Amino acid sequence: MRFVDRTAELERLDRLATSEDGGLAVLYGRRRIGKTRLLLEWSARHGGLYTVADQSTAEIQRRYFAEAVAQRLPGFADVEYPDWWSLLARLAREAETARWRGPIIFDELPYLVLQAPELPSILQRWIDHDAGAARLQVAVAGSSQRMMQGFVLAGDAPLYGRAREVLELGPIDPWYLLEIFEFESGIELIETYTAWGGVPRYWELAAGLGGDVQSRIESLVLDPQGPLHREPDRLLIEEVPSALEARPVLDAIGAGVHRVSEIGSRLGRPATSMSRPLDRLIGMSIVRREVPFGESEKKSRRSVYKIDDPFFRLWFRVVAAHRGQLASGDREARQRLLLRYWSELRAQSWEELCRKRLPHLDRSTSLAKLGPWGPAARWWRGQMPEWDVVSESLDGKRLLLGEVKWRGRPFDQATLARPSQELAAKPEPALPKKYAGREAVRVLFVPETEGEIEDTDPFVVTAPDLLYG
Repeated sequence: MRFVDRTAELERLDRLATSEDGGLAVLYGRRRIGKTRLLLEWSARHGGLYTVADQSTAEIQRRYFAEAVAQRLPGFADVEYPDWWSLLARLAREAETARWRGPIIFDELPYLVLQAPELPSILQRWIDHDAGAARLQVAVAGSSQRMMQGFVLAGDAPLYGRAREVLELGPIDPWYLLEIFEFESGIELIETYTAWGGVPRYWELAAGLGGDVQSRIESLVLDPQGPLHREPDRLLIEEVPSALEARPVLDAIGAGVHRVSEIGSRLGRPATSMSRPLDRLIGMSIVRREVPFGESEKKSRRSVYKIDDPFFRLWFRVVAAHRGQLASGDREARQRLLLRYWSELRAQSWEELCRKRLPHLDRSTSLAKLGPWGPAARWWRGQMPEWDVVSESLDGKRLLLGEVKWRGRPFDQATLARPSQELAAKPEPALPKKYAGREAVRVLFVPETEGEIEDTDPFVVTAPDLLYG
């Protein structure tokens, strides 16, 4: 699959590569998110050296690293290095002599540190002195977000304050699905996002198969021999240290339990014991914490926890509780199981896309001219009607109040009538006083329309407005 997106990240890395003084870049993000591909693209642009660690002993790791360096600095692997300092010190000396400044990339740094716990402190001294004197461009990366943050972000971290660039890679914007897949409709794009989210590795696997979205899910995910059939378990095990102990929490959330007290009750544990695994899953970008629009994330007591990754959401809804059924059934049986949950999953993804893409709304639409709109969130309180999308215009003059509707075929003028009437009659949310006096703009989000649609109040926004704009 060709390289897409990551424009902003490449610009920041390029800025480091063209700096006269060199420096350190740190990249982290969950597995499959495209860190390695980004680093390889950057390295190729600037004649760099890419190295990746594994789980071998420290001695073997140094041998592999020295052999990689020898591709740039001949003879570097002709000696054995008793420790990391002797290796790195010689690397800086020879690079300076050769007038080569990198970039030098250490991918999967946590694997190196597992075998050599002293390495972060050694890197600190090397960056401060030898590498700094040689004006080397250095990048370190890893999938273990806990360890990478511990190396860089904590006040007592060895590399704290030394990185010129700190990049956390998240999912690719769903707009880029248009550059990888061919779609006949906005509905088909939403279905593709429902299956694979913004994870480029999943896009690559799906793009290599024929058929519709459901058949690709059956082949890659539902089939016990499919490469993604056990993907969540592999990701949790591969995290350093392993995050497999958080798996039951994901099972509970995937089954529809979202409040801390309910999650604890489902697992037979006190609610107070849930904070650690939930924080771990949030740090891995698998789970997100939601609070109602307008409330403080730190102070709100009405938070809920949702699976943030569409693929994980699909897996824990369809695969986790039905492994035996999937193993014993044939292809048609697996597809029937998917259909049982497919409409619900698509509706959730469509609602998520509406909130995510609202700030990028097509500028030619009438609604965009009332914005631009800031980040959107849900709103709920007790027995009051929920709102799917609430956002404030950046000028602070308006509030967008949105309702999201899903169906697997386009809406027309007739099928828009009832949800439009219901939205017009819906009571406004009881937001904090700071939002008083804002003009309310009501919006109905539907995946697609067909036929002649009259100008309506509320506004009608479709997937093309959000994703093609």
